[in-house]
Amino acid sequence: MANEFEGKHVVVTGGTGALGNAVVARLLEAGAICHVPVNHDAAPSGFALSGHERVRVAPNVDLTDAGAVDAFYTAIPGLWASVHTAGGFAMAPIDKMEPGDFAAMMNINATTVFLCSRAAATAMLVSGAGGRIVNVAARAALEPRKGAGMVAYTASKAAVAAMTVALAEELKSAGILVNAVAPSTLDTPVNRAAMPKADFSKWVSLEAAAEAIVHLASPANLVASGAVVPIYGKA
Repeated sequence: MANEFEGKHVVVTGGTGALGNAVVARLLEAGAICHVPVNHDAAPSGFALSGHERVRVAPNVDLTDAGAVDAFYTAIPGLWASVHTAGGFAMAPIDKMEPGDFAAMMNINATTVFLCSRAAATAMLVSGAGGRIVNVAARAALEPRKGAGMVAYTASKAAVAAMTVALAEELKSAGILVNAVAPSTLDTPVNRAAMPKADFSKWVSLEAAAEAIVHLASPANLVASGAVVPIYGKA
């Protein structure tokens, strides 16, 4: 995939997180120019890639604010792809979950995907050059029985999966391919700290997840659209 993205502008939301960082790194290897929105004044100090010559960090972009999202995407020249790794996770039994908790999960996981997909699709439709949109759902979205104890999270990621399929159908005639991945547990430092006794070898590596995402965003993906791809590792 060397230089496959040469000169192509790609948005990666959540690009400073564990998965997003891996996606940005893989895209840079392939020649992409990466645009990473952050909801503060600057990228966190741990985001080493912010100093890369082909990484453009956009500060103070609230992905739940339609105006901020639209302004961010409008400023990107010749957008090719938009990858949406931004999101959050929370779990609680249903009798301990407040309506605000449910709304928060829907906002950070589903609303952000809707607003970014809308802005990306608008930019791609204007250019007429096609493009790629890749979302991140979750295993629980495809297998809700895996979502016991995390109803709000499961519902929000199921919304992402449904939006992916519906949007793929809507945009296919414009050459805009829309897909998602649905990971099981990702091998991140946060997950290792939360589940220290788990068998990490069964989890999905960040590099493997990034590879799947970048393939779907690639110009080499000529036909896959409307897919929600399970990436479950050995679990």
